[in-house]
Amino acid sequence: MIEFRTHPASYRHWTLDIDGPIATLALQVDPTAPAIGDYELKLNSYDIGVDIELADAIRRVRFEHPAVRCVVLTGGLEGTFCAGANIRMLAGADHSHKVNFCKFTNETRLEIEDASARSGIRFLAAVNGACSGGGYELALACDHILLVDDRNSAVSLPEVPLLGVLPGTGGLTRLTDKRHVRRDRADVFATKAEGIRGAEAVEWGLVDTLAPRTGFEAATTQRAQELASASPRTSGTSGTAHPLPLIERTTEGDLVQYTYVSVHIDRTQRAAHLILDVAATDDWLLRAALELDDAIVHLRFNEPLLATITIATRGAAATAMAHDQRLAAADSIDAAEWEIRLLWERVLRRLDLTAKTLLAVIEPGSCFVGFLAELSFAADRSYMLDGRFEDDDNPLPPAEIQLTSLNFNQMLMSNGIDRLTSRFWGDDAARQRAASAVGRPLDAGEAATLELITSAPDDLDWHDEIRLAIEERASYSPDALTAMEANHRFCGPETMATKIFARLSAWQNWIFTRPNAVGPEGALRRYGSGSRPTFDYHRT
Repeated sequence: MIEFRTHPASYRHWTLDIDGPIATLALQVDPTAPAIGDYELKLNSYDIGVDIELADAIRRVRFEHPAVRCVVLTGGLEGTFCAGANIRMLAGADHSHKVNFCKFTNETRLEIEDASARSGIRFLAAVNGACSGGGYELALACDHILLVDDRNSAVSLPEVPLLGVLPGTGGLTRLTDKRHVRRDRADVFATKAEGIRGAEAVEWGLVDTLAPRTGFEAATTQRAQELASASPRTSGTSGTAHPLPLIERTTEGDLVQYTYVSVHIDRTQRAAHLILDVAATDDWLLRAALELDDAIVHLRFNEPLLATITIATRGAAATAMAHDQRLAAADSIDAAEWEIRLLWERVLRRLDLTAKTLLAVIEPGSCFVGFLAELSFAADRSYMLDGRFEDDDNPLPPAEIQLTSLNFNQMLMSNGIDRLTSRFWGDDAARQRAASAVGRPLDAGEAATLELITSAPDDLDWHDEIRLAIEERASYSPDALTAMEANHRFCGPETMATKIFARLSAWQNWIFTRPNAVGPEGALRRYGSGSRPTFDYHRT
């Protein structure tokens, strides 16, 4: 099982050093510490374990080090920045892991960009040696790329010419959409296995600046200080560190239990039933977000056979409303509160991008209020009980949902719009009707009238309708479901992020099953063997 909980004290691959406003993340991969197999992590190549540590480090800088205004990413090996994803890992991993690995890595790259855009933390890639594939994609996620000018070190995306696959973590998209590299130059670069170095890399827009090896350390320090000085991060106003709590999780059979999140797995139905309990504690907002995030990635990687996740909430609506108001009041002046709000946004986006059917289950005792209602709007279908369960000896209040300001133009999806705009795409009147209901509890009948739910069964039909939906989903092709859900969840405009994930789902899902890449004579299998791959040259 892949473990996503970590701490800087247990890092095997990264070193995090804080010096005033500048943090340095140095990559020195332990070649003897692979996450899922017995391959060797040569030349600062990475697997999911390396990326889990990177994601943790970025999150800790955001929460625990409010004075940091610039993060320097550099290689800890002489002459090597990062060689990208480990080829032996990609060749040996099953299809599900390869795609989920690429997805998680993309989300980490996007968190770097989110930390820059929303938290004001600037990122400098100090490329001190060979930088290829996913290593260059990591650099592309940064605000500035400084390349050592030693007539040897180059940046490259060698996946097409050498591996028969594509850069899986957004490289092609960031070349054109972010760095505005001309299309024909991007074509040349992505088919040039040896990459481009020096002044040509600057001219083409592949990197920003150069520095000779003898002056590289001084140039890195100077550029980091310039980026830190220009950072808008308002740490001087608050400056209070917010330590991330240890996430506690126990597993007993098919029950995964956190403090506020529980997941019960029904393997017969190939479903996971997730419940988020709301509590009136000061730490709930942060801890619940971290637990929900861990549960999502756990289900992605460690439970690939599950088809469906049902999502329920439990607790007092007034408690959920208090948490909602706290998030709504957060702004960048208070770094800790602002980061908690941004974390919830990222967790919800991770849910949007999860390749499992999502069913919201809104029952008596639920608290789908404000930002928690986003869990329902993220779902592919939502079921809300009309009334109460008649045979309940201790009846809870009828199910209700409540909209707040956070549901409108606040908690945005990867495509830059809120989930209600996505739900009512092309129907502004329906969205306006929903907006008119802000601030008042809505029962099943009102929610159905406002088109905020899919179905409102009564007590007699409730269990059968949800059971049939789960059984139906378990019978369908997971490939077709993934494609269908990704299409439906992201209607409307495109962003760089949605392009990356759509192309990952379509192209990488396809390429990673093709013999040209993963067959016995495919490029991933033959790489490093001294023999060339054998390709089927039919174009489709």
